[in-house]
Amino acid sequence: MATPSEEMKKDITWRRYEEGDDQWDDWTDMIFVQDTSHKCPTYIHRTPPCQGSCPSGHDIRGWLAIVREQEKPVEGEEWQQYAFERATGSNPFPSMMGRVCPAPCQDGCNRNEVEDFVGINSVEQFIGDNAIEQGFSFTAGEDTGKKVAVIGGGPAGMAAAFQLRRMGHAVTLFDENKELGGMMRYGIPGYRIPRDKLGAELQRIVDMGVELRMETRVGKDVAVADVEKEYDALLWALGCQSGRGLPIPGWDDTPNSVSGVAFLKAFNEGRMKVTADKVICIGGGDTSIDVVSVARRLGHIEHTNPTDRPELVVKDGFVAHDAANAAAAQGSDVTLTSLFVKAEMMAAEHEISDATTEGVTILDGVMPLEVIKGEDGRAKALRVCDCTMDGMTPIPTEGTERVLEADLIVAAIGQGGDMTGLEDFDNGRGLIDSDKLYQIPGKPGHFVAGDIIRPHLLTTAIGQASIASESIDHYLKHEEQGKRPKVDVHHFSLLEKLKEAHMEPEYFDKTESDLRGTNSAKYAVHNFEDRSKQEIIPADQLFLGYFEPTARNIRNEEVPSSDDVLGHFKERLIPLNTEQVQAEAKRCMSCGMCFECDNCVIFCPQDAVFRVKRGESTIGRYVDTDYSKCIGCHVCTDVCPTGYIQMGLGE
Repeated sequence: MATPSEEMKKDITWRRYEEGDDQWDDWTDMIFVQDTSHKCPTYIHRTPPCQGSCPSGHDIRGWLAIVREQEKPVEGEEWQQYAFERATGSNPFPSMMGRVCPAPCQDGCNRNEVEDFVGINSVEQFIGDNAIEQGFSFTAGEDTGKKVAVIGGGPAGMAAAFQLRRMGHAVTLFDENKELGGMMRYGIPGYRIPRDKLGAELQRIVDMGVELRMETRVGKDVAVADVEKEYDALLWALGCQSGRGLPIPGWDDTPNSVSGVAFLKAFNEGRMKVTADKVICIGGGDTSIDVVSVARRLGHIEHTNPTDRPELVVKDGFVAHDAANAAAAQGSDVTLTSLFVKAEMMAAEHEISDATTEGVTILDGVMPLEVIKGEDGRAKALRVCDCTMDGMTPIPTEGTERVLEADLIVAAIGQGGDMTGLEDFDNGRGLIDSDKLYQIPGKPGHFVAGDIIRPHLLTTAIGQASIASESIDHYLKHEEQGKRPKVDVHHFSLLEKLKEAHMEPEYFDKTESDLRGTNSAKYAVHNFEDRSKQEIIPADQLFLGYFEPTARNIRNEEVPSSDDVLGHFKERLIPLNTEQVQAEAKRCMSCGMCFECDNCVIFCPQDAVFRVKRGESTIGRYVDTDYSKCIGCHVCTDVCPTGYIQMGLGE
């Protein structure tokens, strides 16, 4: 049961300082150092941990500030569109990622040290859904005359096409499927990613002027050499759509043993309408949760014609169930086994909970030992036992072996790439090697992004595509590519913000300008330091006592019970409304950036800290310091909630 807000307010025990913190630990320090009054405040911009935890490098703090209407858009633009523009600068799929991203940003959120993380995903979903409703679009950059081939229309390929078109490069996208989307379309069920919204976000990128060559496999339908001749650079974003089999006796050549990737693709293509009576999925990650949730929704037919067995549909891309099959479906007995216990499973906690609610049996801490076959050669059971984990190696527990009956066994233990026809790029593991700039070693003009490097999150593929696009841009311009920043994300730029607000610094004339100081000059931002490319700001550098515990605005879910799950394909997430989204955005603590609380102005005993004049103020330029009044008392930095002020000037 949630703690009432009155109790949360009453029981605040957090303190910035402990007893004795005002005393010197060493007499020598007290005598010879005394204080640090020679230091005055500097305004330090750092990367918040939410953004530092995001593989696509989202400027999360930035678009949350826009949603709560602290950071203002340019004149004539609504905050909804401005938030969309800021959010999609790094990730063009806010509607999709707001639904399915496991949100490492929320795990990293400093607000967890107060009471609970900011619901970043729910705000992102609102930004994306509203953009679709309002018909917001993207704009391509000025044509550079360069042509790039992008091979693969999944999240990495489409994100790269988006970034490259923004740079002005022509893009032709090759994909072997009938429709765009990759794993977003073929690997995730429609009740998690609504197909109308997926289509809208993909089409918005195509409308930037992306040429499509669908149902075309490079290396088979068109030679790699021909693509190399026609284009100035190639980006390989093939994804990994080949599932791995179980490394146990009995798996190979067993007809009703299939991969999770193939199972989900057959369902998402609309070919598989029903599954088997007893389904066992081996996994523990998000793919395995999707498999068992789909199996519970599809159900099975009591008397199945051998030609309608689900494995035939899964393994043959041209076979499909008759829609009438679904009308006669009954519930299936579905079991998920995981090597790891529930608390350590790779799938998101709420997804595991939803699957349990829907009637899936989860056997955690269990390892498969053998597929048991019947006389017809089909799997009839799976032998398992309990296990403990030594790192990634399961250790069987003696005396716990047992047999689970099965009509269909699905392996969701990982996936790899299909390198048929592309053997020259295969690193021997069905993947493609990459350097830190996402270039393929030894192949100038070839770049790579997404799961084909190493299967990971959708947002990881999108982040890699952004960096790869920058590398391609440098390559096409014959520019040397320098070292990437230590904190490699989409950074907020105060200079760009000042230009946007028509407050850019004046021209610097070294022959006439005073070089001794910049505190009153108009050609420089004199007391601002950008450390966002080197530092992520931790919670202990914030004044957490400022933040009153505030309950999170949580999206509701319509999760069907085990009795209602059969045939239930409605979306589960119920989005927040505008009022709720803005309230949730206000919970952001703006780590590493001023959010205009006025604490430093109010508490400065010398009136040295002051608000910037209204016509000269913008995000990151809200307060300034009169150093002729500052005595270095440190009060401003002590009361700054966001860690934006550091006593450093004068060192």
